[in-house]
Amino acid sequence: MGAVQLTLGLIAVAVSVVAWSMFVLTVLRMIRTIRLGQPDATRNGPFAPRLKTMIKEFAAHTRMAKVRSVAPWHWMVMWGFLIGSLALFEAYGEVFVPTWGWPILEDWSLWSLLMELLGVGTVVGGIALAIIRQRNHPRRADRQSRFSGSDFKAAYFVEAVVIIEGLGILGVRAAKSAMGVHETPTWAAFVTNPIGDLLPSSAALVSVFAFVKLMSAVVWLYVVAKNMTMGVAWHRFSAFFNIYFKREADGGVALGALKPMMSNGKVLDLEEADPDEDTFGVGKIEDFSWKGWLDFSTCTECGRCQSQCPAWNTGKPLSPKLLITQLRDHAYAKAPYLLAGGKKDMAGDEIGLPDNSHAGIDVLAMAEAERPLIGGIGELGVIDPEVLWSCTSCGACVEQCPVDIEHVDHIVDMRRYQVMIESNFPSELNGMFKNLENKGNPWGQNAKDRLQWTEELDFEVPVFDGELADETEYLFWVGCAGAFEDRAKKTTRAVAELLHMADVKYTVLGSEETCTGDPARRAGNEFLFQMLAQQNVEVLNSVFEGRDPLKRKVVVTCAHCFNTLANEYPELGGQFDVVHHTQLLNRLVREKRLIPIAPIAEDVTYHDPCYLGRHNKVYDAPRELVGASGATLREMPRHAERSMCCGAGGARMWMEEKIGKRINVERVDEALGTAPSKIATGCPFCKVMLNDGLTARQSEGVASEKVEIVDVAQLLLTAVKRKPEPSPRPEPEPSETSPTP
Repeated sequence: MGAVQLTLGLIAVAVSVVAWSMFVLTVLRMIRTIRLGQPDATRNGPFAPRLKTMIKEFAAHTRMAKVRSVAPWHWMVMWGFLIGSLALFEAYGEVFVPTWGWPILEDWSLWSLLMELLGVGTVVGGIALAIIRQRNHPRRADRQSRFSGSDFKAAYFVEAVVIIEGLGILGVRAAKSAMGVHETPTWAAFVTNPIGDLLPSSAALVSVFAFVKLMSAVVWLYVVAKNMTMGVAWHRFSAFFNIYFKREADGGVALGALKPMMSNGKVLDLEEADPDEDTFGVGKIEDFSWKGWLDFSTCTECGRCQSQCPAWNTGKPLSPKLLITQLRDHAYAKAPYLLAGGKKDMAGDEIGLPDNSHAGIDVLAMAEAERPLIGGIGELGVIDPEVLWSCTSCGACVEQCPVDIEHVDHIVDMRRYQVMIESNFPSELNGMFKNLENKGNPWGQNAKDRLQWTEELDFEVPVFDGELADETEYLFWVGCAGAFEDRAKKTTRAVAELLHMADVKYTVLGSEETCTGDPARRAGNEFLFQMLAQQNVEVLNSVFEGRDPLKRKVVVTCAHCFNTLANEYPELGGQFDVVHHTQLLNRLVREKRLIPIAPIAEDVTYHDPCYLGRHNKVYDAPRELVGASGATLREMPRHAERSMCCGAGGARMWMEEKIGKRINVERVDEALGTAPSKIATGCPFCKVMLNDGLTARQSEGVASEKVEIVDVAQLLLTAVKRKPEPSPRPEPEPSETSPTP
């Protein structure tokens, strides 16, 4: 051991002790901080499915692969970090003894090949990620860049460390090769052996490369230990836990049903809730669960959620990424105050610190504790109300997030507090809430008019009369839009006519039907949702009384009703077999109970409703129906799981768009880009929004007057229902002046 080895080794050990100590202390402080969130026992198990999901997602990069241009490079860097850690710790021996290596492994050619691949992969992957970040820099595409608002310095720092670590691995191996430490075959050292042939045989060179490798890691440890909000670095550790503790133990994303409103770790029973003891939604950062705090800590600022968000892409202030990072920064800034026991009551008075003693608490933390979670610029709010209410709850952010952050649940939780406690929400929702409460539908129509859609049909629609006939297979849930909205009524009539033609025995509830409560719940009015949902569950259970849950079949035309009935009513005791009308009609076509005889020779593009597609993974049935109708399907660039929202979800149907481009117009523009004669969909909300967007474009002369918005059921009905043959014209009688043949 020479002077160089001794000097570099002692320096490496000394600074490493400091850096590792800082890092461990920061990890412990981060755990204490995350535990400031509310308890949530629903994340505790089952162990095996959660572990399986975690291993699959990180090892196979299943969610990262949603952006294929990035996935392979990130995969290389990830494995370089995980397995390459062995090369890092090996450097502690190499800096002192240049010929040192892991016992047994160092003489194994396959191990050498693995280290070679990791070194090359880390360098190549790190450079590729930096290039991708540069090519997508906000200066080139303004808001369209998914990296807009991300911390570029932190990202470039992490990528630089990754590249240096990879070069360190290769450098040490090449220097060892030059010394002839190991007789490694070229196939196992295809890069470092040729480089080693060019280097001098020097023990000091090995130690220098090992020292560089160690120092880059030590600097990284020091920097991240000083910056707990550097998500691009900390996700290397927290992502494993965030994936394991995701809402759905079976590996599904947090879509479909909303997370129930919880308080003190339990689902909140609104009938027994105590406003003085329970939390109603999220009004302060500490009201989020610990999983919410883990979400905030794990955000990598990759911007995939932002790139898919319909609000962000149409000039709204909402970016799911920036929402999460703002909550993260506020959480960690306020944490010292909370860790000291700070707490305020609903009036804003301090009740946690004895005698208002603030000694030892960072003044910045005290200032952060005074900020409202939701508030405008003048109020120094963490989240601007325009940001909170811009969300359509389409779920694109949740679908795209590679580390399973649950954006929609967090947004709705904040809305719940604003609606139920603060009574602070967009004024347009007032009318919708009152209509739901008093009339049972958001349009404020009378229940007795729920059957008006049947008047134009030439057959009688069976209405439930107190007892469900044995031969009745389906309850047809018409929905508020399908009963009251003129454009949606066409879909309702088409479905009813198709079921009648296929001899499917069904019945409708008529005036007994009430809104499922979806718009109330997505707007944050959990009280109103529970009232409507419990009323519907009681009615439906009485309708299906005596029937096995598997035979309680409901067919629905509205994607929002479909989602609520299928995914949220079971929590309230309503177990039903719910199908969307496109699924049922597709099955009837396959069974030859509906036979298209008049193919539609037109070009059709299909818009995926968010609550049918992303939230419930129904993509194939409506497309197969478009094909069965004889139409040629032309896909939009954003379709299936990457489909763009129509703008109606999250109760936005009843809120005016005042900022940026209208979402429905943006979607119509994309649809028109496929040059269709018809734009098809499978949800009345989508149909209304797309119709409005198309009308706007037609009035501007941008779209042809011949283009129309239809439901998939209307397409099928046109193909199945033969138009009546025109009556033959009677032959004119020959006149006296007519020439004789």
